[in-house]
This record gives sequence, structure tokens and C-alpha cells, in this order.
Amino acid sequence: MTQVRSIGPLRGYGIIRVPRTERGVYGEGKAIMTAGYGSADRGPAGPGDGGFPPGTARPGPLPPRIEPAGSAYLPPGAPGQPAPAPSPRPAWSPPAQPGQWGAAPANAPAPAATPAAGGWGHGGAPSTAPGPSTPPPGATPGPGWPPASGSTPPGVPGQPPAHGHPQGAGPGQPYPAGPAPATKGRGLTITALVLAGLLAVVTGVQAYQINRLSNRLGDTDSRMAAAQAADGTRLDGLESRAGALEKQAGAAFNPEAVASAVLPSVFRVRAGNSTGTAFAIGKPAAGGGTNLFTNYHVVDALWQTGEREVFLERTDQRFPATIVRVDEANDVAHLRTNGKFTGLVAAPAAVKSGQQIVVVGAPLGLEDSVTTGVVSAFREAGGGEGPVIQFDAPINPGNSGGPVINGSKQVVGIATAKARNAEGIGLAVPIKVACDGFKIC
Repeated sequence: MTQVRSIGPLRGYGIIRVPRTERGVYGEGKAIMTAGYGSADRGPAGPGDGGFPPGTARPGPLPPRIEPAGSAYLPPGAPGQPAPAPSPRPAWSPPAQPGQWGAAPANAPAPAATPAAGGWGHGGAPSTAPGPSTPPPGATPGPGWPPASGSTPPGVPGQPPAHGHPQGAGPGQPYPAGPAPATKGRGLTITALVLAGLLAVVTGVQAYQINRLSNRLGDTDSRMAAAQAADGTRLDGLESRAGALEKQAGAAFNPEAVASAVLPSVFRVRAGNSTGTAFAIGKPAAGGGTNLFTNYHVVDALWQTGEREVFLERTDQRFPATIVRVDEANDVAHLRTNGKFTGLVAAPAAVKSGQQIVVVGAPLGLEDSVTTGVVSAFREAGGGEGPVIQFDAPINPGNSGGPVINGSKQVVGIATAKARNAEGIGLAVPIKVACDGFKIC
């Protein structure tokens, strides 16, 4: 009876039946193989080929016939047999699939391990697979050899692996490990997700802070605009008050300012042996020169003798002038000089009692003298005399013909006389009387 012994996992090969010899299983003699290479797509050649029913496919052809040469086969561990090489790692054993190799006989002994030399998975050198057309050494042609046309033994390059066996593993090669778990890719994915979350959080915080800062800037702008508007209102109010104060200051009586504006137009006049005061008035005279007013009683001695020339004196300067006309009733005389001087302005309205005034003249020959006072009264004409202005500013001989100026630097009258044996009573001809009589203002 033929005994079946497995030699390890074979990819692409059929089972190997240990031959029966004439003297027993392991005796001397010539081994006889029960089957040879067969076609991978058909059943065994006969009933002694493992029990495959006719027409049933199997993973691949059976190994070639093996005829041991020389001495008989000795099992591992027998006297005189070298010990098998140590196996570096256990071989891969595929799970048994029912119906793939056929049922083993019930009384078959357990399979024994084959020598390590030439085996698979025991660290030995892999055996060389026979080619498709060249039989392996010692093989005898039979029903399984040569293989059918177009068929290639399993394990030969170009032949697909048998069903149920991993691709790429061959005799003497370890079973390839499966694909490693994608832990690295998963770690990168988790890291990317964490970074994206952190970026989203930081972006949200920054957006919130920017929003708060924008709101604070808007509030600051609003407060600044309100403050600027309030400041503008206050500035407008201050400007209005400043203008009013300027008007009040202008209206306020300032003798110094009045004197500074008037003195360049006031002169000491010398008419023969008499002296008095004269001042420029109005616009320049026709044909050039300047018109001036003074009192008639200052020039009456020359006028009576027919002389017309007088002299205007100011500091070290002396200008000749001519008597043009006189008004004996109102005590006014019109003079003219070729020199050009600034004429004073006549006041358009009549004076009022209590109004402050400045009197400028040359009392006792002292030019550029200034006194101040108020209008005591305005006396209407009566008793054959014209209207006069009564004031309390001190005057003396030499002030005759000098201007009486109000706080607006306008001429309101011409100083004429003072009361004898009395103090603070001065008289002046209203400027309107002089202007109406000579038409030079």
C-alpha cells in the first residue's frame, strides 16, 4: 500500500507520494513513482493518483518521478545521517481546504518531515524548478511529463500562483507580510486637523479683537468729532466776544490814541506878532496843497492891513500859508498851504453833554499840547451870536484855533475862548458851522 508523506507547503505543486520499494518503505531498491507531471487543468491520469475524480481541476502538476541513486534514503536522525540545519523561523502553513487535495486514506500514517536540504521554509537553498520542456534530473517520462502544451508548472516565472497561495512566495522564501497599517497617514491627518482647529481658534480670536478695536476706534472718532464741534462753538463764541470787546475798546475814550492820530495835522501859526493854532481839514485843496482852519482873531491884524501871508510851524519846520477867507461873525478863518498834510475828519453828528473830548494846541506858544475834558453843554445861538460848545478841558492863550476831538478821532469844534475869572469854562465853534461856511470839509 502506498504511504503519503507531506514535505511542507508546496505552492503550485501536487502532493508527493513516497515510493514503495521492494524491501519496504525505507529499504534498498529502486523507487517507483505512482504519478508524474500532469496538466494543471485536468484530473489525475489514473485511479492511483490520489483519488481525484476524472475531469476535476487541481492546483498544478505533480512533481516528476524521483529515482534515488546510490544508497537508500535515510530519515533525519538516523545513524550516519547528518542533522538537519536549524530552521531560522517557522514556515508558513496554509489552512487546509477541504476537497482541494483529496481525502487522505484512513489508515495513512502521519506525514513526516523531509530533509531540510532543498525544502521550503526551512532556510535551505530553494530547489531549482524544472522548465516547461526540460524534465528534472532523474525524472522518467510518463503520463504527467512533459506537461501539456501551453501549460507552465506553478512557481515558474510567468505562471500565476495557485489558488489559495500568496503571490510572490516561492520555495525557501518567507511568506510576505501583509500591508502595514497606515498609522503614519492617520497621524498626519490628525495633526493637520489639530492645526486647522488651532488656526480657526486663533483666527476667531483675532477677528474678535479687531472688531473690538474697530468699535473702540469708532467711539473715539465720535468723541473727537463731538469735542471738535464743541471747541468750534466755543471758538465762535470767543471770536464774537473778542469782536464786541474790540468795539467797546474802540468806543472807549483813549486820549493817547487820539493824540497820536491828530498831532501830525496840528500846527502853531504865526501871524505877525500874534500866535495861535491851526489844523488841516478835509480833502486836499484844488490844484494841490492843504486847507486849514483857525480863528479869525488870530489873523485879524494882518487881514486888516491887507497882508495875507502867515507861517505854519512844527518843531524845526516852517511852512508859508495864505489867508483865503474869514468869517468875523463866527470867528473862523480859512488858510491854505502848498504843503501836503493829512486832513482831519469832521464829526457828522452834534456833540452831546458828557461826551469826552481832547483839545490839542499851542498854549503860550507851546506846540503839541494836549488836554482832556468833557462837553459841559451845547449852547444854541442867541443875542446876535452863533451856537457854541461849552467844555471843561483847560485852555490858555495860544489854544485859539485848535481842534476839539471826540473819542472817535473826529473834529467836533474849534477852540475859541475861555471865561475870564473862571475855571473850567471853555468855548468852541461847532465844526458844522465852519464847514457850512467854507465848504472845504
